[in-house]
Amino acid sequence: MMKALVWEAARALTLREQAEPEAAANEILVKVGHAGICGSELSGYLGHNALRVPPLIMGHEFAGEIVALGSLVPTIRPDLETGALVTVNPLWYCGDCPACSAGLTQLCGDRRLLGAHRPGAFAEFISVPAKLAHTLPAGMDTVTGALTEPVGCALRIAELAGDVADADCLIIGAGPIGLLSLQMLRLNGAARVFIAEIDPARLAMGIELGGIAIQARETDAVGAVKAATDGAGAVVSVDAVGSALTREQCVAATCASGTLILSGLHEESSVMPVADMIRKEIVAKGSFAYTSANFARALELLGQGAIRLDPWIHEAALSEGGDWFERLLDAPGDVAKVLLAPAL
Repeated sequence: MMKALVWEAARALTLREQAEPEAAANEILVKVGHAGICGSELSGYLGHNALRVPPLIMGHEFAGEIVALGSLVPTIRPDLETGALVTVNPLWYCGDCPACSAGLTQLCGDRRLLGAHRPGAFAEFISVPAKLAHTLPAGMDTVTGALTEPVGCALRIAELAGDVADADCLIIGAGPIGLLSLQMLRLNGAARVFIAEIDPARLAMGIELGGIAIQARETDAVGAVKAATDGAGAVVSVDAVGSALTREQCVAATCASGTLILSGLHEESSVMPVADMIRKEIVAKGSFAYTSANFARALELLGQGAIRLDPWIHEAALSEGGDWFERLLDAPGDVAKVLLAPAL
């Protein structure tokens, strides 16, 4: 038996004893070291996400130690061995469809997400397909390894943004994806990255990571960007929130022929100022998760120390998970990422 944090209904997470999973022939069994709470899981926790159906063990941002190998793993993944520390791409993909063949594995029509379609990592153990495992670089711990998934999301956003060298960019939302995207755009040579946020603590994180802060509760974010760019607007705008207001603000703040990246999923649908987008020839792109190549590159960047969320990472026991979900919904404060650690 093992301990697992089970989502049972809207705003109801319970620590329970569950049967420990077993690794199928093509799978590995991982002892979870750390598992991050994702923004998409917050909407699931509220019952607003059709992808997640209770009862469910959520958790898809994680790293841990391999403790068992399925019978086929020595053949299909001879590089994996018990005792190794790994992180896992939680998006299973078929590898054969047109999207997968094009390298867009996150768009596979048959994709499955750990922590949604099957039990996730808010537990002491998780079984996962061996093909999705990535060995952590020497010296990397599971705190850093568990950040690979959100860093992959930010890497994909920056990839879709294109060439931002010497360009002014805007990010609305200083949650984990916003803060990581800020760093990726700066790594790619952006001249200035404005970051708009209502939470003062998270805005302070954005400043420390090199962003130009806009206190969105007190200042018109669109007006501030326009004023700073002589009326032109941002070459790239990233909505890392996903509300009707932030999507509208991003359109208004984007320059003519600029690029809008839609990443936030707070609201499933909203009215968009399409006429403005047409008249300004704005290119709008959705950014969903990451390709398998993005995931691997994210792990490399973390290993190089090129991107971070410390010192704003908080480790908590599984038993504290419900309290942290509530806090993250309300006022997270100076916490960029909460990692649940079953061993605590």
